[in-house]
Amino acid sequence: MSSLNALLDVIECEQIEARESVLATVVKVEGSAYRRPGARMLVSQYGRPEGTISGGCLEGDVVRKAWWLSETGPVIRSYSTAEATDEEGGADALGFGLGCNGKVYVLFERIPAQKQCALLDALRNVRNKQIPVAIATVIACSRSSRADVGNRVFLEPGAAPLGGLHHPGLNERIAADLRLTLDRQKSSLQHYAEGPTEIEVFLEYIAPAPRVIIFGAGHDAQPLVRMAKILGWHVTVVDSRSHFARPERFPEADLVLNAHIGESFEFLKLVEGAFVAVMSHSLSQDAHWLKGSLQGNPRYIGQLGPRARTERLLDEIIRQTDQLPARDRLHYPMGLDIGGDTPESVAMAVLGEMQAVMHGRAGASLKLRASTIHENDRLESSCSRSTFASEQQRSGVDGPAGVGFA
Repeated sequence: MSSLNALLDVIECEQIEARESVLATVVKVEGSAYRRPGARMLVSQYGRPEGTISGGCLEGDVVRKAWWLSETGPVIRSYSTAEATDEEGGADALGFGLGCNGKVYVLFERIPAQKQCALLDALRNVRNKQIPVAIATVIACSRSSRADVGNRVFLEPGAAPLGGLHHPGLNERIAADLRLTLDRQKSSLQHYAEGPTEIEVFLEYIAPAPRVIIFGAGHDAQPLVRMAKILGWHVTVVDSRSHFARPERFPEADLVLNAHIGESFEFLKLVEGAFVAVMSHSLSQDAHWLKGSLQGNPRYIGQLGPRARTERLLDEIIRQTDQLPARDRLHYPMGLDIGGDTPESVAMAVLGEMQAVMHGRAGASLKLRASTIHENDRLESSCSRSTFASEQQRSGVDGPAGVGFA
């Protein structure tokens, strides 16, 4: 999400100056790659890049070629990161010989200087309104298709699909899959066929920035706020002490609240789906914020401090009520066991645990992982090598009609 915020900021600056830009989006990955589908990079009119689509391996070529590649419309280009051989690459791939044994498919498209752009509208809604969106993007199509690479359909929760293809039957199927994408909160690749028409579509789920609620505005909350903002998270700081809960102490925070524990507080709304860190260093405050969070529906609750201290707090809370639906999401002492006792190291440990919870990971060393790093993140796909894909690959097509995808 951090890269999305920065990318939108740059696009808005370019549009203010009435300048076009080129957006490069990873739409498919075969094998190993540093970034996953949905990674985006912007190339401004003067070659300034924003964002990354790899670990720095592909960006130079993207900057050099983005403008002429997108001159006649959206186009897919594939990059091979396997070890270089004399036979590697073919007409549809640019070989980099990086030894990663992967292939990355990138969509290049122009972002208009000033006129409305449906993709930008959708991305801005995700950022500004904190609502998710599902986007269907055509990434390959048969020659008989009336669809083009780069055609899109958008769907926000509770709304009708926006956009569409010149295939009513396919539109209905894509809309149904977009609703499923929103429900499952997971991107996928899909292959659709209707008569002679065949298309491959990247169904992308884009979530709003994760929200972190920090109860406690002490000095150790400051690096936690800064690091969370580096990740692009939406950050709220809450404290009952007015001399701590001041916006000037947390200039990066999205919201700083001075809320007294003796007054009513909208816990349920604030912590819904959020990552909560309770770290006020005050028994009365911690008891209040922890109880309210446990009665809500956050994704994660972390309590700072020794285990015995937290268990005393829990004993007192349980004596008051046994209605604590989020009890199983409580982590204490919060954070990963990485060592260090500075506020910065604590912040890193806490955010590391939150990130692991968000992605369903254990937070252990990768050297202990038996499977591949991105196994849990692989796109589900109903695609198999189709006739139109094979024909295009043999003919070396690498233009608006798309390349052959496995």
